[in-house]
Amino acid sequence: MKIIDGGVCAAQGFTAGSIRSGIKDSRAQDDTAIIFSACECTAAAVYTMNRVKAAPIYVTMEHLENGVARAIVANAGNANACAPDGMENARRMAKAAAHVLGVDEDDIVVASTGVIGQRLPVECIEAHLSEIKLTENGSAQANLAIMTTDTRPKTAAVEFTVSGRTCRIGGICKGSGMIHPNMGTMLAFLTTDCAITHEMLTEALQDNVRKTYNRVTVDGDTSTNDMCVVLANGAAGNALIEWQDEDYQAFCKALNEVNTRLARQIAADGEGASKLVTCTVSNSRSEEVAERLAKAVVGSNLVKAAMFGADANWGRVLCAMGYSKAPFRPEYVTVAFTSAAGSVTVCEKGAALDFDEALAKKVLSESEVVIEVNVGEGECCATAWGCDLTYDYVKINGDYRT
Repeated sequence: MKIIDGGVCAAQGFTAGSIRSGIKDSRAQDDTAIIFSACECTAAAVYTMNRVKAAPIYVTMEHLENGVARAIVANAGNANACAPDGMENARRMAKAAAHVLGVDEDDIVVASTGVIGQRLPVECIEAHLSEIKLTENGSAQANLAIMTTDTRPKTAAVEFTVSGRTCRIGGICKGSGMIHPNMGTMLAFLTTDCAITHEMLTEALQDNVRKTYNRVTVDGDTSTNDMCVVLANGAAGNALIEWQDEDYQAFCKALNEVNTRLARQIAADGEGASKLVTCTVSNSRSEEVAERLAKAVVGSNLVKAAMFGADANWGRVLCAMGYSKAPFRPEYVTVAFTSAAGSVTVCEKGAALDFDEALAKKVLSESEVVIEVNVGEGECCATAWGCDLTYDYVKINGDYRT
């Protein structure tokens, strides 16, 4: 497997582009993007677990019932969630994209992100969508168009081999705030030229989302608009993946690489964040237990605050583990903080160790910090990603709507 550039245009047969529709007067950059395949794709998606779902989620669910799609249209600046005329406007958005692309309306995936509770001015999208220029180099442009409070684009792509053919999978995503497992991303769009059935694509995506996006948290809030969609057009010409064979495993490995990279980028760009915080729980009695423990640690506001202050307050790590409701024995736990500046063990068998506070401060001052937790009870492990909690998080969300 090889890391490559190109995002959603890395795979053969995909183009992308964006325009500024004018959804928000205050937004100077593009706000509407399209990702398009030259041929029909098998498609799969995973959606938010929030009971309150945005209209685009329901429209996309309808359109993907047959397991095929040709394009994704997405806007930023307005979530079209709990909004007047929500379903009608989501359908109008799909219809506008279908008209521009010359495909059936049912073949369009619709996604929105932004402010909740305000009517989407879909007339702006309808008026300007025909101006969009789709190119094989348009991934970065589309990525910028779906950003809200994100401070930087988020993209990944890999090249891999299936049945002797070179295949590619790439993606873009956005997400900075209102990020919490189930799902952990706001919007993620993936494309691949690998030939794979809808059933296998769905199984691969659902399994991998659980181990990537669902292990990300920024602020404990699960969005109304979360969506991860993958389109597979088969342009690579590989033998169709229909079973859980070696080709399927190769595809899953590539998918995991892309989604892990995107998930990490979301966590690192959490609203107001100054550092990526990773927690790896090892030697657990099961992967599920390890996952619950790791997610509790990176989701703890007290742990996040300690990371911001570069304070080696390891008691907060054990505290978060303790209320996770995951079974473990505190007297077996060892905790260490690691970064590019080194590593310091702060707790062994549930008790404090004498450690170099100056070294700990140095370790925790890096832009990426890993909290290593060894629970000493088995052979399973899991990793979760989060970020520190800074003053800027409150500033950003104090006036997000206005």
